Amino acid sequence: MVRARVRMGIQAYTAISVFAAIVGLSMGAVATGADMAPERRADLMNLLVQDCGSCHGLTMKGGLGSPLLPANLEGKDADVLAEVILDGIPDTPMPPWRGQLTEAEAIWMAEQLKKGIK
Repeated sequence: MVRARVRMGIQAYTAISVFAAIVGLSMGAVATGADMAPERRADLMNLLVQDCGSCHGLTMKGGLGSPLLPANLEGKDADVLAEVILDGIPDTPMPPWRGQLTEAEAIWMAEQLKKGIK
């Protein structure tokens, strides 16, 4: 029952993301981390390793949360991953980070995950 709800939530979330991309509401229009201060990038990298790593594993190989290695994220759009970071996944342990992160920061984090955390 829980897995079915999670699967439905993810499918609905994906449908919303596809709709947003079709109508031009994608977060891709938001500036990426190019203008971000080096200190903020360091803070976000620490967040990825420590906070995300507490569920997804410190090496991002998975744990309570799914693996976040480049091979696992291949083919996934950074904008969609950023939406998951910002809004979480309902009825799962994945919390929303909206309010603590900007859209640009979430996109930057998703891009770092797609490259691989070193």
